[in-house]
Amino acid sequence: MEFLWEGLLSITWQQLVMYCVGGLLIYLAVQKQYEPALLLPMGFGAILVNLPASGVINQITQGVGETHGIIQWLFENGIEISEAFPLLLFIGIGAMIDFGPLLANPKLFLFGAAAQIGIFLTIIVAVFCGFDIRDAASVGIIGAADGPTSILVSQVLKSSYVGPIAVAAYSYMALVPIIQPFAIKLVTTKKERAMRMPYASGKVSRRTRILFPILVSIVAGLVAPASVSLVGFLMFGNLIRECGVLNSLSETAQHELANLITLLLGITISFSMRAEQFVSLQTLIILGLGLVAFVLDSVGGVLFAKLLNLFCKNKVNPMIGAAGISAFPMSARVVEKLGMEADNQNHLLMHAVGANVAGQIASVVAGGVILQYFMG
Repeated sequence: MEFLWEGLLSITWQQLVMYCVGGLLIYLAVQKQYEPALLLPMGFGAILVNLPASGVINQITQGVGETHGIIQWLFENGIEISEAFPLLLFIGIGAMIDFGPLLANPKLFLFGAAAQIGIFLTIIVAVFCGFDIRDAASVGIIGAADGPTSILVSQVLKSSYVGPIAVAAYSYMALVPIIQPFAIKLVTTKKERAMRMPYASGKVSRRTRILFPILVSIVAGLVAPASVSLVGFLMFGNLIRECGVLNSLSETAQHELANLITLLLGITISFSMRAEQFVSLQTLIILGLGLVAFVLDSVGGVLFAKLLNLFCKNKVNPMIGAAGISAFPMSARVVEKLGMEADNQNHLLMHAVGANVAGQIASVVAGGVILQYFMG
């Protein structure tokens, strides 16, 4: 009982805040089912690492010496040194993605690229908010709407805010069904949202599907060599899916590998959610900038689609531009839902899915470009 009382007295107010943050993440995961595979382990881990003299992080104990905590060990070896966890997760993500709708309509690549504008605009805003250029670049990548990319870029750039960036990235990914309708309606009319688009299903050959991940990796590597690990592992996962001779490995990558790495990544990233680092004004600013990045991505994609319509004979529903973010398949579903709200016969899902998978590629390329120019 004495030890319990001493432990309670040693809890700081910052640690109490982190218990609340951890509880909120667990609530969102369980009750609201927002990204439960990530937010639940992140929330529970945030509680574990903020317990006084917690055994999950390294400690120096009198009479014992240094003891090694499992979460700190996982962070140092799985993220800090090798970046293994985010990269391995990309294999599973790549194996889940069907690039068929994109290959059938290559024009959708443009929307994936356009919807990354929020990343670079947010970097500029973050610099004006007082962040140094590496931290600003790490904050901007939240706009990629891609949690593993955000973690990897912020870690490689040695940002001081890996924890808040990870929480912002995954929280806003989970809130895409709430954030995107607001952003889209800001810059579209009901008439624009009701615009129909006929879908011409073009058959994509097996050879094209196999060559695509190989060629994308080569081109991305030549344009931005720092993106090879990001793009390469994503495309490797997709090649496993499309080659047709590794079906069992493809299933394993999509399910067992992705689920296991997701759980480990979630609880491991909680090491950077220790109270002394996390509870600060900068964390609130980062959460705000992350929201700005998401909104700017969606708005930028819509405005690009409107601009394209000025020069194209076959008009595009402007909402397709918003689907160019990396939050797959949530963003595509949002566009389909808004299209149906405006016109109950307006089916945009296949177009939106094509733009959405283009966003998957564009987000990791954007991450590689940021590493290319800000690592030095």
